[in-house]
Amino acid sequence: MKKLIALTLTLFFSSLFASAEVETYEIDPVHSSVKFSIRHFVAKTTGKFNQFEGTIRVDREDWSKSSVNATINVVSVDTANETRDEHLQEDEYFDSAEYPQITFQSTKWEPAGEENTFKVTGDLTMLGSTKEVVLEAKILGFGPGMDGAYLSGWEVTTQLDRTEWGISGGQPAVGTEVDVMINIEAIRQ
Repeated sequence: MKKLIALTLTLFFSSLFASAEVETYEIDPVHSSVKFSIRHFVAKTTGKFNQFEGTIRVDREDWSKSSVNATINVVSVDTANETRDEHLQEDEYFDSAEYPQITFQSTKWEPAGEENTFKVTGDLTMLGSTKEVVLEAKILGFGPGMDGAYLSGWEVTTQLDRTEWGISGGQPAVGTEVDVMINIEAIRQ
């Protein structure tokens, strides 16, 4: 009987510690989006990137141990205008021939005040230049998906000053502040 109780307690505490482990999620690009908007004269122009990938590591017991890294392929920029998309590949904008990717690697993850909302600080690299940025990340949920998958959902926003990375094309017609909106569905590995 003592062995049965000891085994039961061992299994119970093992399951508690197992749930506190870091969970790894891969971003599902089919059910996610990376969008942006920028002022053009008196209105806003929008766009998105169609090719991106990333990994989110989550520790629900200690969020400071969580992290995210992501890569965006610059050539996948899509503003619903082929001529503009080609122009954005040139050196006064993204210079995709020289710098084909934009990357983000988090360095700090902390609560932002509201429940399930975090400030995710990290290094954003564009055009070979790395700057610290802060993302506002909100958990939309965790739960089961199709075919036995377990999912996490996220909504992420930030605002960037494109001139900090040397992107100066289109001024003064095109603004400097870029609003970034990211929606993520990620699959636990």
